[in-house]
Amino acid sequence: MLVVHVFVHVKPDCVEAFQAASLENARHSVQEPGIARFDVIQQADDPARFVLVEVYRDAEAPARHKETAHYAQWRDAVAEMMAEAARHNVERGAQ
Repeated sequence: MLVVHVFVHVKPDCVEAFQAASLENARHSVQEPGIARFDVIQQADDPARFVLVEVYRDAEAPARHKETAHYAQWRDAVAEMMAEAARHNVERGAQ
């Protein structure tokens, strides 16, 4: 299992659009066989900050996810919404 945390800071006027695009991407993502979970978390004290929690079943699943049409649509839709570059942490599940 591979867990990816994506830390995103969006422009204040883009919060609703980012959330809608990300939730739509998550709905499609959880239908992929390589994805066990895909959550969109909004920070309580700063609504312009989000954490995407992506849980993959194997090490190849993130690359397959990035080949999907829904990921490409999300990536292109949110590119200009970012206040700064997203940060990623990757963890492996304990065996």
